[in-house]
Amino acid sequence: MQELNDILSLIDGYIGGSTWFIIALLGTGLFYTFYLGFPQIRYFGHALKAVSGKFDKEDDEGDTSHFQALATALSGTVGTGNIAGVALAIHLGGPAALFWMLVTAFLGMTSKFVEVTLSHKYREKDETGLVAGGPMYYMKNAKFTLFGKPVNFKWMAVIFAIATVLSSFGTGNLPQINSIANSVFATFGIDQMVTGGVLAIILGLVIIGGIRRIAQVTEKLVPGMALIYLVGALSVIFYNAENIVPSFISIFSDIFTGTSATGGFLGASIAFAINRGVNRGLFSNEAGQGSAPIAHAAARAHEPVSEGVVAILEPFIDTIVICTLTGLVLLSSGVWNEKLDNQFQGADTLVLSKIYDEGNPADVEVLNNYLVDGDALETFTGNLEIDGGEVLNNLSIMHARSIAEDVKVLDGAGNPFSGKVAVSEGVVDPTSGVVLEGKSLLHSAPLTAEAFKKSFFGDYGQYIISIGLLLFAFSTAISWSYYGDRAITFLVGVKGILWFRIVYVIGFFLASFVDTTIIWTLSGITIALMTLPNLIGILWLHKEMKQTVKDYWVMFREEWGDK
Repeated sequence: MQELNDILSLIDGYIGGSTWFIIALLGTGLFYTFYLGFPQIRYFGHALKAVSGKFDKEDDEGDTSHFQALATALSGTVGTGNIAGVALAIHLGGPAALFWMLVTAFLGMTSKFVEVTLSHKYREKDETGLVAGGPMYYMKNAKFTLFGKPVNFKWMAVIFAIATVLSSFGTGNLPQINSIANSVFATFGIDQMVTGGVLAIILGLVIIGGIRRIAQVTEKLVPGMALIYLVGALSVIFYNAENIVPSFISIFSDIFTGTSATGGFLGASIAFAINRGVNRGLFSNEAGQGSAPIAHAAARAHEPVSEGVVAILEPFIDTIVICTLTGLVLLSSGVWNEKLDNQFQGADTLVLSKIYDEGNPADVEVLNNYLVDGDALETFTGNLEIDGGEVLNNLSIMHARSIAEDVKVLDGAGNPFSGKVAVSEGVVDPTSGVVLEGKSLLHSAPLTAEAFKKSFFGDYGQYIISIGLLLFAFSTAISWSYYGDRAITFLVGVKGILWFRIVYVIGFFLASFVDTTIIWTLSGITIALMTLPNLIGILWLHKEMKQTVKDYWVMFREEWGDK
């Protein structure tokens, strides 16, 4: 598992984790923000009216209402990215990573507006009469030109559709059930395989009904789950009211400097904070990724811009509101840099060759350079000598980017282990059958669950996060099944839908008991593979986009005046 994760991390480092990817993503949003005159601000009020159905017409074509399309798209974005993703971003990049998530969301409001408008404009109907839309359709049908000559972008549409199928697993399927299963196990002690099996059956029953049943479920699920999470988050924040102001300060004070080592956190550079903040921000709101336009394409509307403005609300609700709440929960509770008891995951564990002291600035610098800059760090190779669960070797064990404390080695039955355990280049032999426990930093959903315990609800707070995570993540899996469904339709026609749904449900079950770290790394790769073709396409069509917006407002004022 460790070797596989290393390979995936290397690939992700050249794509989604690279600087050029961040520049492409933020640059596209920044370009359109100025090119269209800050539509995320100017059209925000109009978006609220449009989503209510105020400007609808009886003969509008589509399969869902504006609100159902928004709810479906939100159910696809409001998921583990809001609970586990924010925790992972802060775990990797410190509090400043949250600021860069918010920047990504603000610019993403414009990116969503553009990609949804263009995708809605070029939507089609499949063989069964249902609407099929998304970036692959504008790539196929729009008139791309280069120096006045037509350019065929159908090949890019195929790449995007294939990437969408992959991302339906890497974004909407695998990490969602993985986070649910781990959270339910940590809170209720229910085996991950049981959770995965039950939810896989429910998922299959929902997605077999297609977009109409999905929209009916999500329009009821999204408001309810948002309310539950809001109550829980506010109970943590106000319970730790004295930390609210310091939490805001920590978000903004280290924007241009990075976060210094504090508590169990070993520090993060500004570049690392930006990288992780933008990466997790995209995972959270998916602006520029091209996923939401697939849901919005099904909305009943007579003009594409009217649906595009509705999409402006998504990154605002998903990231600026919900992710900010999660960030304040983590920071005000203080758990983000606190070592807590947990069972170590193999992909997060590294056995070092000597003892490192976090109270020694020189040792902290060495560890920070390894974690942030990738500098060499001498790891242990040989046998760990274990007696009664205690490690006798004079060395340190790193887990979740922190030096672990009070480490215990247990056998498969949970009893203290005695004997030798082989280690190769810092990696514990996965066939040894031993389990390591101790105190270290946490990340992803378990970290947010710990934060929710520090509230007016006490230990019962973890139940709120487990229920919230279950609803958030499960709704995301539902929506992403539709995205993959439409991509398969584009590639092979409706005949491939049933087979896709079968594989999707099976993958959902299997991912419930696979290592979390590998799942998150895989998701980063699939996001990038889907995003890049979409960014190229919407940038290429910038003139058409601007003209489409102008035409909309001329038409709107003729029909509705200044409403």
